[in-house]
Amino acid sequence: MKTKLKGITTSPKKGDEKFCANNKNLGYTLKDFWIWSVSDLMSNATRGRLAEFIVAKALGVAKGVRNEWAAYDLKTPRGKKVEVKSAAYLQSWLQDDYSTIQFSIRKTKELDLKKGGYRGKPKRHADVYVFALLAHKDKPTVNPLNINQWDFYVVPTTDLNKYPRSESSITLKSLDTLSGGKVNYFQLAKKINSIKKR
Repeated sequence: MKTKLKGITTSPKKGDEKFCANNKNLGYTLKDFWIWSVSDLMSNATRGRLAEFIVAKALGVAKGVRNEWAAYDLKTPRGKKVEVKSAAYLQSWLQDDYSTIQFSIRKTKELDLKKGGYRGKPKRHADVYVFALLAHKDKPTVNPLNINQWDFYVVPTTDLNKYPRSESSITLKSLDTLSGGKVNYFQLAKKINSIKKR
């Protein structure tokens, strides 16, 4: 017989929470873990989460805690579902050349957060996709916290669903055409809000 285990409600942490053992403070904190684990903002995993945070701040929805398992990344105040994808020319490691810019647009099944498991057929669950490109090309001065180094391409999911060339990925050239061109951080919310829900 299987045991049904409820989900865990996550509350925002402050960073000063202490590691402990045997009711004793071990002398290091959650912030120490954050510094150790996510200081490399150029790593693909961390850069992807950072891109989501930047878009969330632009939309005014960076509240609470990021939901790792949601079918889409963000929801606007008007209920529009947003998926954020990121890429960069530069990586932390030694490179022979700039990275080729390509974004994943593959369809996925939705995780059933109440019953567990995945449900339905693979599809794109968001109303709009934001492709966040860390466009800076100079390693000594690259800084993912400098919003001016990012370009954003906003595409309605309906347009991606009609995209004939690939079911799983899209190039920057195709994105430029589909989106009508890049926008900066300060234009991002307006561009996202101008797109109709499916």
